[in-house]
Amino acid sequence: MDSSVAPVTINNDHRNPSKLSSQKKPSKGGWNAAVFVIFVEMAERFAFYGLAGNLITYLTSNLGEPLSTAAKNVNTWVGVSSIFPLLGAFIADSYLGRFKTILASSVIYLSGMVLLSLSVSVIPMHYREAVFFTALYVLAVGEGGHKPCVQTFAADQFNENNPEEKAAKSSFFNWWYVGIVTGASVAIVAVIYLQDNVSWAAGFGVLSVALTLALAVFLTGIKRYRKQGPTGSPFTTMAQVFIAAAKKWRVSETHGGRGICYEDDRISGSRNLARTKQFKFLDKAMIIDNEDCLSNIKDPWRLCSLNQVEGVKLVLRLIPIWLACLMFSAVVSQLQTFFTKQGSTMLRSIGPHFQLPPAALQSLVGLEMLIVIPIYDLIFVPFARKTTGHPRGITMLQRIGAGLFVSMLSMVVAALVETARVNTASKQGLLDTPKAIVPMNIWWLVPQYLLAGIGDCLTLIGLQELFYDQMPEEMRSMGAAAYLSIMGVGSFVNTAIISVVQAITSRHGNAWLGDNLNRANLNYFYWIMAGLSGANLCVYMWIAKGFVYKKVENNDQGISNKGKELEMGGCLEAKI
Repeated sequence: MDSSVAPVTINNDHRNPSKLSSQKKPSKGGWNAAVFVIFVEMAERFAFYGLAGNLITYLTSNLGEPLSTAAKNVNTWVGVSSIFPLLGAFIADSYLGRFKTILASSVIYLSGMVLLSLSVSVIPMHYREAVFFTALYVLAVGEGGHKPCVQTFAADQFNENNPEEKAAKSSFFNWWYVGIVTGASVAIVAVIYLQDNVSWAAGFGVLSVALTLALAVFLTGIKRYRKQGPTGSPFTTMAQVFIAAAKKWRVSETHGGRGICYEDDRISGSRNLARTKQFKFLDKAMIIDNEDCLSNIKDPWRLCSLNQVEGVKLVLRLIPIWLACLMFSAVVSQLQTFFTKQGSTMLRSIGPHFQLPPAALQSLVGLEMLIVIPIYDLIFVPFARKTTGHPRGITMLQRIGAGLFVSMLSMVVAALVETARVNTASKQGLLDTPKAIVPMNIWWLVPQYLLAGIGDCLTLIGLQELFYDQMPEEMRSMGAAAYLSIMGVGSFVNTAIISVVQAITSRHGNAWLGDNLNRANLNYFYWIMAGLSGANLCVYMWIAKGFVYKKVENNDQGISNKGKELEMGGCLEAKI
């Protein structure tokens, strides 16, 4: 008997027909459910940017902290907030499920914001700083449970087995980002104005009200949601596959050879992972050998299912993509740093009395997204779909790659504009007067901001969709946390590049990134970033070319319902 790809199902839980039928029972979901979750995310982004956008001002002006100390406190808080999603994703996938995690984190987040509002209003001055920082880190805990679960939970509302809902899911990721940008942009304009011109209590109070309304909206849609319970620790699942494969390193069966695959979680009619040829060394973990057959109890650290093994392969395929996108986030970091510094040295007058803040150009990115994303979703995708036949118009990896290319162009344009700015300063004799305004309008910076915004629209949304779609279903919260970590780790990459550039250039003359921007060589730094982005793009294209997308199969075609449930004692007979 040729058993090269002969699946064997070993029954461990003896699923009964009533349980299976209940699993197949259609749930509501769809846009009618997802729209409630989008409003929750909008409110959370509104609250986060309403706080983070002006936090350093409160620390310096109200708590009296030195600028360097305040900056460190802001960076520490943002860093902790970006680490907690990994813990939140683990709790959601292992214990609570996404719905309960969102509900709990929303209550924690609201509690932190209320405490923050009280700290700037009714709390006595000698307790104010302690209460304020306590509230900040309560918010960080709430952020950790909220960030990795909300988007994943909203995307779960679209049934991938339904062609219409599957197409709607791709559109969902675009509109999800519109919601994020809208919430953040409104906060930057409205809430920060209240904080600066009315009171901090009024500003934080508005954020508390927004979170309260968001929680109420989330609970309003409770009967519409498609909910998934916890699926167990993803780290344990992955560890079992690696250890089982290591224990069976002498087993000669690989893909295309002889052996029996162990399949204990293949349900008729469900989305099961198909067997692939990549990472064939892991296939040993699902091969039933004599020791497995002689055991009366299946050892999960020695024998893993096909779905489990293929799920680990999905995670391994995403790691190179994650690494190849760190350079993109390093480029994005320039918006809040050197782009703003460039603008501070240029003409910013609008009319006779108003000076445009140099950081205000960052709002162009958000406004651009509100325009570009609907055009992409409503015009480009249908047009591309007719040309390529792909339901998304172009693949997720193509979208990400296009964004990487555009981000490289933003560095090229930034380098050219900076060269023109320095040349203008030189002609005007301003090279040694760093505080002087160079007679060059700040609007020259608009192209590099716009290119950065287009790169965001393509790469960030593409990454969101990729890390949701290509992760194992039971690990999607962890996938969202992994996507979020790209931006945080990328900022550390940017810091490392700056440190290396400063160390090398200071040994051979003046450091390129000195305090006097007119004497610095910021344009050379931009060229280095463009060169690194170009090299990174080549690596990404090589990785993307070999990327294997998730493959699923319908078990109605591959597994019969008769005679598929075998006890461990019968597997020797099955191999004859």
